[in-house]
Amino acid sequence: MRFPKLLPFLFAGSLAILASCGKDDNKNNNNNNGGGTTNDHILSGDVTANKSLSNDKPWTLKGYVYVKSGATLTIPAGTIVKSDVVDKGAIIVEPGGKIMAEGTSSSPIVFTSGLPKGQRRPGDWGGIILLGNAPTNRATPPTIEGGVNRTYGGQNAADNSGSLKYVRIEFAGIASAPGSEINGLTCGGVGSGTTIENVMVSYGNDDGFEFFGGTVVCKNLISFSNSDDDFDFDYGFTGGIQNGIVLRNPQVADPGDAANGIEADNDGTGTSATPFTRPVLTNLTLVGPNGASNTQANHNFGNRWRRAVQFSMTKSIIIGFQKGGFSMESKETTDAYKNGTSEFKNNMVHALANTFNAGSGASMTAAEIETKAIADGCVKLAAAADAKLKNPFKLTAPDFTPEAGSEAATKGWGAITGTDWTKGWANWDPNSTDY
Repeated sequence: MRFPKLLPFLFAGSLAILASCGKDDNKNNNNNNGGGTTNDHILSGDVTANKSLSNDKPWTLKGYVYVKSGATLTIPAGTIVKSDVVDKGAIIVEPGGKIMAEGTSSSPIVFTSGLPKGQRRPGDWGGIILLGNAPTNRATPPTIEGGVNRTYGGQNAADNSGSLKYVRIEFAGIASAPGSEINGLTCGGVGSGTTIENVMVSYGNDDGFEFFGGTVVCKNLISFSNSDDDFDFDYGFTGGIQNGIVLRNPQVADPGDAANGIEADNDGTGTSATPFTRPVLTNLTLVGPNGASNTQANHNFGNRWRRAVQFSMTKSIIIGFQKGGFSMESKETTDAYKNGTSEFKNNMVHALANTFNAGSGASMTAAEIETKAIADGCVKLAAAADAKLKNPFKLTAPDFTPEAGSEAATKGWGAITGTDWTKGWANWDPNSTDY
């Protein structure tokens, strides 16, 4: 964990910090509360019984809101939830609780900063934490990071923590203490009964998405301009992602850590605890800064597999990362790749250096890794443009669609293989949006 990363060069203006009103659940706020606008609804405190929000006006999230076991928080399409900027908020769904936040492509649900456009910054609020009863590889239930003091995990692989559909999470990432951040979306022991589809995390102060154990299979995820890793897997996660996009902002990288498209560990010390962390990833497009002139120093690998982790990654595109495309560390990680327990097949890979990389402790050389990857149908690209995506580096309006007739198009590789599922609900410039 790092202390909060402040990136003033990205955001004009100064913070307008106003006095905070008292917590008043389910009532209109008739004063400016330091984050919302006049007459916003207030969401605060524990949710101990089923509760539904409305989308008639914005809601102000004040402090940490815990959805308790047996309760469901329902948020309709089109709802805007803005965090108070003094009493910074987060939503924590405890094991046995549920969130039902189901937007649509034309009416997404937005969780964002309470500051006006142009003044929003990473870390303006916490983020969303889902905790469930699905397996982890910890002997006792672990406590989730982020300072919320809640445990997670169990034996119910099909556990259901609710549904997130067409949801944007913007400017999140409170760091509560060194080594303990809230990410944009944190999942701890989240089961396969949970639905996570069409979710975008942008301008977060830490990871975009982090998964600690659990079995949930997500679809259509976007991580954009986040400070640390985009997809992070740990503690026995055995779910997956179908269709995922990473777009790194050259100006945004954690100053205290290495920022990767994917980072994954079996656990923090690389033990052989089971179940092994083994995400199953299909049709991802990971786009690094590609040597832009203003690139921050800590941009790192497209893939960083380490500490005894296992994995499956297929039909994906990795381009433009500074220090490596596909990298493995530790003997256990590379042994699993050699013996077929892990797989990296039918992917396009490009990096400015070390397209295929063998890190500390690896039992294969970079050349051996490359040879196996090519034998397994992967393509090493000499330049990012050779992926033939339409416009993947345009930060405010990217297009990840393969050009007609390109190898990615004919083989169905990458996140966009047909209709562009990002259209209508994704926002690539949230600091210029009125809420």
